[in-house]
Amino acid sequence: MKRSILLFILFFTLFSCQQDEQPKISFYYWKTIFKLSSDEKKTLKNNQVTTIYIRYFDIDLESKTQQPIPKSPIHFEEKATDIRVVPVIYLKNKVLLKSQLNTEDLVTKTLSYINQINVKNQITTDEIQIDCDWTLTSKDQFLNFIEEIKKQSGKKISATIRLHQIKHYKQTGIPNVDQAVLMYYNMGKIAPDSLNSIYDKKVADNYLKSIEHYPMKLNLALPIYSWAIHIHHNKVIGLISKMDVQDLKKDSNFVQENDNFFKVKNSVYKAGNFLEKNDVLKIETISKSDLLEMANDINDHIQQNPHEIIFYDLDEFNTKHYEKDIFKQVISRF
Repeated sequence: MKRSILLFILFFTLFSCQQDEQPKISFYYWKTIFKLSSDEKKTLKNNQVTTIYIRYFDIDLESKTQQPIPKSPIHFEEKATDIRVVPVIYLKNKVLLKSQLNTEDLVTKTLSYINQINVKNQITTDEIQIDCDWTLTSKDQFLNFIEEIKKQSGKKISATIRLHQIKHYKQTGIPNVDQAVLMYYNMGKIAPDSLNSIYDKKVADNYLKSIEHYPMKLNLALPIYSWAIHIHHNKVIGLISKMDVQDLKKDSNFVQENDNFFKVKNSVYKAGNFLEKNDVLKIETISKSDLLEMANDINDHIQQNPHEIIFYDLDEFNTKHYEKDIFKQVISRF
């Protein structure tokens, strides 16, 4: 009897520890050239990162032939050593909407190109992640693509899941993947108003309840990036990545109108973009309090602790805006 009680206590303790295990910290790498700076390497080391999700290439339609082709492939200027690499393929939705799409052939060519990159750079991979904002009209093609890539690759397959696909999963379908990753950003419309399109708690709150009912365990992807929305005559004409408030405050060509809006005083080129006098740049970013708020809210609604939280994206421009231990603070909320 005593032995049975001891075994029960041991089992319960082990089970509790397993349930309370904190997520691992991982990162997306979303540049076309793989070369880590010293600060980026420190970020990986300080957070005991074992996996990095590298965007290998996009799949888009060639403008003339309208045939699927790989675009903007990754080029490794240094080897990705001592870390597990997961290739991420950004599959554009319009590819899936192409009439008479040969999914089997597309998957074969996709895997061949991934393999070419791996062989050239002496990388061994055991997982492939597909990033695609599929819709109701492309649902069948996307689900078929996932089935086919699982079949042909023999590898673990993961996929990003947007909030609308979580909320309306009965309509949009659930991909037959080994792991789903909830993309908890890009929530709003890119617009000249005062709202933050990267993260808006009011928008997020409309989806939180749905997370409780999604019939698959979820890992998380959280944002740590910022950008400037270029506004001309109150119309959005583009996005300028990796720009922040401090950068514009130091530039005499801009005047700050409020917390995150800057007016162009003199026509100027900035980060390779021509900005006309009186144009406006709206800075959107994610604060420490935003990240902790996201973690708290998701933790209140997710069925099981995520195994992994992937931060988008690894770049010293992004990480310099946060305290050294911010990523550990986030995972500690689970």
